[in-house]
Amino acid sequence: MHGEYKIPGGKLVVVDVESEGGVLRHARVAGDFFLEPDEALQAVNRALEGAPADTDAAGLAARIDAALPEGTVMYGLTSEGVGIAVRRALAHATDWTDYDWQLIHEGPQSPALHMALDEVLTAEVAAGRRPPTLRVWEWGSPAVIIGSFQSLRNEVDTEGAARHGVEVVRRISGGGAMFVEPGNTITYSLSVPEALVQGLSFQDSYAYLDEWVLGALGDMGIKAWYQPLNDIATEQGKIAGAAQKRVVGPGGGPGAVLHHVTMSYDIDADKMLQVLRIGKEKMSDKGTRSAKKRVDPLRRQTGLAREAVIERMVASFRDRYGLSRGKVTDDESARAGDLAREKFSSAEWTSRVP
Repeated sequence: MHGEYKIPGGKLVVVDVESEGGVLRHARVAGDFFLEPDEALQAVNRALEGAPADTDAAGLAARIDAALPEGTVMYGLTSEGVGIAVRRALAHATDWTDYDWQLIHEGPQSPALHMALDEVLTAEVAAGRRPPTLRVWEWGSPAVIIGSFQSLRNEVDTEGAARHGVEVVRRISGGGAMFVEPGNTITYSLSVPEALVQGLSFQDSYAYLDEWVLGALGDMGIKAWYQPLNDIATEQGKIAGAAQKRVVGPGGGPGAVLHHVTMSYDIDADKMLQVLRIGKEKMSDKGTRSAKKRVDPLRRQTGLAREAVIERMVASFRDRYGLSRGKVTDDESARAGDLAREKFSSAEWTSRVP
């Protein structure tokens, strides 16, 4: 079995391993990482030999750490990263380049329709009727999007939202509230087969699915990193937040993962504070006193127009994994339209956690 894992901010780890009688055999670790001394690599392989095949990544990492020669130096490599690569091998995980990726980037759409498209397109990927998809959003109107489990009245100042003409919708994924205005944010969704994140913990899947955009930002001169559990940050502060939803496949079979990200391009923080109820506890958790410090705009950091930032992000994805232009099918559009009206525009759904 063969597994690969790109360590966030590090190098690629490749593992070939066999499983016999419920234990690991003949493990061979390789990659473009740096490791000293040379004999440390054989120590890693020996540590994996005979390990129970159901050992989790943390348990495998502990075995490796205990076996490493004194003074071992790893650069671009971690023992846990090796453990994750082993778990991905045993789970027969796929890689980004195993798929023909499709890009959807259409005109402005209503907030409710965006919520519905995420649900429909990810269900289509789970059913095998749609290839893995990168969808870039364009907003037709300002909105607050609250997480699936958030309290509406605790998160949103409904009077402030009404005063500014801001629509409030609830998404299917967890996480926190987002304030968006047309032209002021960059939002995208990845709808991917579950096999792409097999062997990864929930937290590791966030880092794994964010890795490409960190590279794209780096190409634009922005040193960004994944900040657990679901943020992307720079030295100037948070610039993006991610959320996920797992979708079960037909008949309970292999499903798909929805991973969507909203990036701050040029947020009006004063208006945001009139629409969102951002408590002191949340602000202290982020280590800041001001919401303005939490949403550092990409416009200032890149000096590029929003459209140029998107264009460079898409180009980076295409260069890494391949990407062809696609569209929402007529059937998908019809189903999303129905869902937007019947579910995501309904008071019952939006207020399901009052």
